[in-house]
Amino acid sequence: MRETIEKQQTTCYHCGDECYTGQITADEKDFCCTGCKTVYEILSENELCDYYTLEQNPGITQKNKTALFDFLDNEEIVRSLLEFSDGKHERITLSIPNIHCSSCIWLLEHLDRLNPGVLDSKVNFSQRRLTVHYNCQEISLRQLAEGLDRIGYTPVFNLEKKEESNSVYQQFDKQLLIKMGIAGFCFGNVMLLSFPDYLGITSLEYNYQVFFRWLNAVLALPVVFYSGWDYFVSAFKSIRQKYANIDVPIALGLVVLFLRSVYEVASKTGSGYFDSLVGLVFFLLIGKWFQNRTYQALSFDRDYKSYFPLAVLKLVGKEYKPIIVNDLEKGDEMLIRNAELIPADSILIDDQAFIDYSFVTGEAEPVQKSKGQYIYAGGRIAGKQARFIIQRPVSQSYLTSLWNEEGYERKEKSLKLIDRVSQYFTIAIVAIAIVSAVYWQFTDPSKTWLVFTSVLIIACPCALALSTPFTQGSILRVLGKHHLFLKNADVIDDLQKVDTIIFDKTGTITDPKAKQIEFEGEELTAAEASLVVAAVSSSTHPLSRYVKEFLNAEPDVYQIESFEEVTGKGILAVVSGVEVKLGSAKFIGMESLEEAKSSAVYLTISGKYRGVFKVNNTYRNGLKEVIEELSLANELKLLSGDNDQERAALTELFPKGTEMQFEQKPDDKLKKVQALQKNGHRVMMFGDGLNDAGALKQSNVGVAITEDISSFSPACDAIMDANAFKKLGSLLSLITEGKTVVIASMAISLMYNVGGITFAVLGILTPLFAAVLMPLSSISVVAFTTAMVRLRAKRKGL
Repeated sequence: MRETIEKQQTTCYHCGDECYTGQITADEKDFCCTGCKTVYEILSENELCDYYTLEQNPGITQKNKTALFDFLDNEEIVRSLLEFSDGKHERITLSIPNIHCSSCIWLLEHLDRLNPGVLDSKVNFSQRRLTVHYNCQEISLRQLAEGLDRIGYTPVFNLEKKEESNSVYQQFDKQLLIKMGIAGFCFGNVMLLSFPDYLGITSLEYNYQVFFRWLNAVLALPVVFYSGWDYFVSAFKSIRQKYANIDVPIALGLVVLFLRSVYEVASKTGSGYFDSLVGLVFFLLIGKWFQNRTYQALSFDRDYKSYFPLAVLKLVGKEYKPIIVNDLEKGDEMLIRNAELIPADSILIDDQAFIDYSFVTGEAEPVQKSKGQYIYAGGRIAGKQARFIIQRPVSQSYLTSLWNEEGYERKEKSLKLIDRVSQYFTIAIVAIAIVSAVYWQFTDPSKTWLVFTSVLIIACPCALALSTPFTQGSILRVLGKHHLFLKNADVIDDLQKVDTIIFDKTGTITDPKAKQIEFEGEELTAAEASLVVAAVSSSTHPLSRYVKEFLNAEPDVYQIESFEEVTGKGILAVVSGVEVKLGSAKFIGMESLEEAKSSAVYLTISGKYRGVFKVNNTYRNGLKEVIEELSLANELKLLSGDNDQERAALTELFPKGTEMQFEQKPDDKLKKVQALQKNGHRVMMFGDGLNDAGALKQSNVGVAITEDISSFSPACDAIMDANAFKKLGSLLSLITEGKTVVIASMAISLMYNVGGITFAVLGILTPLFAAVLMPLSSISVVAFTTAMVRLRAKRKGL
C-alpha cells in the first residue's frame, strides 16, 4: 500500500510564487527555492527586512538563475563600462529591468548596508537604471553585479558601443502604440456593432441584438484589462502609498462604466456603455502618447541641443586652438590647463599630472597620474597644464549630469508639492462625482452613471501641472538659443525672486578682446618672454591670457616643472629650473610698488623684479544699457579684486550711490554675499567662474560669464556666453515675465476644469466627449505657453 502525503500549498515569502509549506524554510517563512531563501537571509543579516514591509512579496524569483559575470574580470571590458575611475573610486550606471516598485527603489538605494564597499546608489525608476558609486578596493564590479543578481536585480550589460539615450522612450512608445492600436480596433468595431442602438432599429432579431451586445462586452475586455491596465496599477499603487493621484478617478470611472455595462447586458435592461468605455480608453491613450512625446522632445532639446559652451584647447597643426567639445574626436590631442575640466576619457601623454576629482568623488586631495595612464572625464587639472589623447567621444550628457547633480534635492521638493496638490484635487473630484451621482439618482436615474463617470474623466489637474514645466521649458529654449544656459528649471524660480545683482569686474564687465596692455620695465629677452608665456599658459585667469597674447612667444621651448596658482594673488611656476612669479606686488614681494594705479601684473624672474604688465580695460559693448535695464528692478553692486583706479569711470556707468568695493579677495566676496543674504536679500552674482567660485556658489543664482574658452564650474547655476552679455537685460526680463505666462495658463486650465465639471454635473457631457476634451486641455496649455513665450521673446528682439 503506497503512502500518500498531502502537501499544503502556500506562496513564497520573497517573490510570491507558489511553493509547499515546510519544504524550504527560514525563520518560519516558506520559500519556493534556495535562491529566494538566500536573498532573505542576506537581507535579514544586514537588517534590511523592512524591504518586505513596503510591498507584499516584492522580490524577484531566483529560480533558474544562470547569470554569469566572469567577463567582468577583463579590465578592458570594465573600463569600457565605467563612467569614472581613479583607482579607488568607480562609478557605473547599470540597467536593471526588474525594478518595478517602491520596495525595489528602497532596497537598491540601501546597497551600502549590504556591502560597505558601496558608497552611494541612486535609482532612476522611469529608465530602470541604477547608478552606483563604490570603492573598487573593497568590491569589484563583478562582485557588485553578482551581489545584485543574488538579491534578484540582475544587471544587463550592453557591451556594444551605441547611443541608448532614447531607447527607453522608444520601448515605451512601442508598447503604448500597441495598446492604442488594440483600443482603436475595438473602438471601431464596438461603434459598428452599436449602430442598431444608435439608430433605434427595433426590427433586428432579438437574439442578434443580444449577441452583438455580448460581443461588445468581449471586445471591451482587452481594452480595459490590457490597454487601460496601467491606470489601475497606478491608482492601486498610489492608494497603497496613502495618497490619490490623478489615475484614481480615471480607474474608478473605468470600473464603474465596465461593471454598469456588463450589468445592463446581463440583466437585459440595456446595451451598456461599451462604446463610451472603449472610446474613453482610446482617447486617454492618445492623450498620454501626445504628452509623452512632448516631454520627450523637451528632454531631447535640453540634453542634446542646449549645450553649455564648454571648449578646450586642441592641437591644430602646430598650435593649440579653442575647440567646442562637441567637435572633439577620438585621437585628438588636447591641452588642459589649471582648474579646467577634462571633458573626455583620455590617455595622459605628459610625464605626470595632478587631477582633482572632488567634483565626482567628494575627495579634495588631487590624484597623481603618470604618462600613459587612462584618465576618466570629470576631473580637473590641479597645477601645471597637461596634454591628453582622447580615447572616447565627449559625453556631453555625462558632463550635464555632473553639472546638474546639485539640483536633485530642490527638484524632489518641487515634485512632492505637485503630488500633494494633485492628491487634494483628486479627493475633491471624487467627492463631487459622488454627490452628483446621488443627486441624479433621485432626479433622473438614467443619468446617474454617465454623470458620475463624466465628472471623474473631465476633471484633470494635468493642465494645471503642465503650466509651469512647459513655460519654463519654452524659456529654457529661448535662453539656450541666445547662449544663456541654466543648470535646471528651478533656477528660473530663483531668478524671478532676485532683488540684488553683484558684478565682478575683470573678465565679467570688461571685454578681454578689446583690451590695451603695455609692459613697463626693462625689455624682456626672447628667452625670458618664452619663460613667462610657459608659466601663464597653465592659467585660465583673464590677466594670464592678456599677458600670453601680449608677449606672443613660443611656450613649448621650456618645460614646466612645477606650477601653483594662488587664487586672487598670482602664479608661482618653475620653468626649466627658473622661478617665475606673476601677480600682485605684494604676492611677488614688492609691496612698495602697490601705489601703481592700474590693473597690473607684476613679474619677477629668478627672484629679480623685471617689470609690470598694465592692463587698460575696455568695458563690454552694451554695458551701460544692461545696467540701466537691470537697475530698474534690482539693487546693483560691484566687487572687484583690482584697485580702484577705474572708480570714476564705473561711477558714470552705474546708478548714483551704487556700492563699489575694490581689492576684494575671493573670501571677501563670499562674505559680502552671505551678509546680504542674512539681511533678507536674494542675490545674483556675475563672475568669471574661477576666482569667484565661492561667491557664485553662495549666491541664490551664480552666473559665470565665459569667452571662447569656457570654464565649466559646479559652483555656478548658469553659464553665459560673453557675446550674449548685451542681451542680458532682455533675457532676465523674459524670465520675469514667465511668471505672468504661468498664471495666465493656470487661469485657462482652471476655467477648463470649472466649465467641464459644471457641464458634466448638469449631465450634458458624455464620458466619451470628456475623454476627448481631457487631452485637448493639455494641448491647449502647451500651445498657449509656447506661443506666449515665443511672442514675448520676439517683442524683446530675442
